[in-house]
Amino acid sequence: MNIETALKEAMTVDGAIGVALVDYESGMSLGTLGGGPALDLELAAAGNTEVVRSKMRTLASLAMDDTIEDILITLGQQYHLIRPLGSSSGSLFLYLALDRSRSNLALARHSLKRIENGLEV
Repeated sequence: MNIETALKEAMTVDGAIGVALVDYESGMSLGTLGGGPALDLELAAAGNTEVVRSKMRTLASLAMDDTIEDILITLGQQYHLIRPLGSSSGSLFLYLALDRSRSNLALARHSLKRIENGLEV
């Protein structure tokens, strides 16, 4: 599936507020959908590049031969899921913000994995 279709699919996840496909090397979004007054998606996506970069550096410093499946940030009213894409996709990650009261975290993680597997960049 292309980027637009993947973003639309992610917005069908229960509780989805917004989604972005982001390049963590540049901090630029390749596409966004959703957001609004409750969430500046461009700013949040760019800011989360630092989270991904930091975790990548930590893995390298620890000489861990492993990959990040996803990163979860739990807020009082929201979940923020960050899913780095496989190495064949370069330095990209999917970022999904969810309304905590309307979402199922396990299903959201499963959905992002499915979307990642179908995404062609």
